[in-house]
Amino acid sequence: MYVKPGCPYCDSAREDLRARGLEWEERDATTNTTWKAELMRHSRDTGVVPTVVMGDEVVTVGWKGRG
Repeated sequence: MYVKPGCPYCDSAREDLRARGLEWEERDATTNTTWKAELMRHSRDTGVVPTVVMGDEVVTVGWKGRG
């Protein structure tokens, strides 16, 4: 999951992943230029976080909650 510090939507995504019992790796797009480039590619150059990627599949760009 690509994140930025202080992002409330990232916090919500974390809560959802925890509730589902999933493990994830976080990549802070503000601290690593490689991760920022990956975020831009996965988010179609929007830089929107959180962007969740599973394997080669972009699961979500941004967060509106899950049902």
